[in-house]
Amino acid sequence: MDEQEFKTEADRALNSLYKKLTTASETSDFEADFNSGALSVEFEEPPAKFVISPNSPVRQIWVSAHSRSFKLDWDAAQRTFVIRDTGETLAMLMQNAISQQLGRGITL
Repeated sequence: MDEQEFKTEADRALNSLYKKLTTASETSDFEADFNSGALSVEFEEPPAKFVISPNSPVRQIWVSAHSRSFKLDWDAAQRTFVIRDTGETLAMLMQNAISQQLGRGITL
């Protein structure tokens, strides 16, 4: 995957995730913000901030959540970004992280 392909797919993935987060935030206690190519999810209670951003040099999307860092690679077969070791997609990762933060399940 060259840099332009990565940028296109990363933008598509982050825009899609932002739309899902915006919809979910209407009935849950968090806010999503998409600014300068990075996506953030902020919580008031308990306070926390998750950050999702593309990392062009290594062609990955990086997620910082729950004091951990997750690195997702492009999976051409699934046409999405996944954690290589687990196969978890970006949307699945964020759904699980937000559910854990809120103490209840949400659907993205």
